Amino acid sequence: MPTVDVIDLENKKVGSVELSDQVFAAKVNEALLYQAVHHYQASQRAGTHKTKGKAEVSGSGRKPWKQKGTGRARAGSIRSPLWRSGGIVHGPQPRDYSYHLPKKMLMGALRGALSARFQEGALKVVKEFTLETHRTKDFSEVIGRLASDSPVLIVDNSENANLALSSRNLPNVTLLESRDVHPYHLLGHKTVIFTESTIKHCSEVLAS
Repeated sequence: MPTVDVIDLENKKVGSVELSDQVFAAKVNEALLYQAVHHYQASQRAGTHKTKGKAEVSGSGRKPWKQKGTGRARAGSIRSPLWRSGGIVHGPQPRDYSYHLPKKMLMGALRGALSARFQEGALKVVKEFTLETHRTKDFSEVIGRLASDSPVLIVDNSENANLALSSRNLPNVTLLESRDVHPYHLLGHKTVIFTESTIKHCSEVLAS
């Protein structure tokens, strides 16, 4: 059974916690992780791209010149896609790029991502974030002691106002609850920090 040290905010060991084999010692399926990351990125796309078709561009609907006798090519409208400032043929239209990923696949990818981060030594467990103030400067010093590599992902389920306020202005720190964590987040941060209660909750839920 995997075991990880529990540290305090001074980066000193204060205990250890045992984790589930099914969650933190699972086989890492790279193809599944790729699908999970692609699924997340697709859901984040705005999909607001838009080009105007022949019926939407400005311009008169009058025939530019008569059909025959001018020596020029036939033309029916200045809004033709063949003309400058005409409509765009089969251009991009607003769409939703998100799609459904089966829950079993997502949970499998989450276990694989947690196992990968654990095996790499990038996963740390803090007893709890007991911060006296909500100053960003003070919290930045704490992160400097806990994590040598950034960006840093912090996973905490407690309602910690000082933690939320002090971390939100740091561009290299992301704070999430366990229910919002996606394999994309775990793979996109060099250091992942859980609170002890949160990692126990994740270990129990994902193992069931």
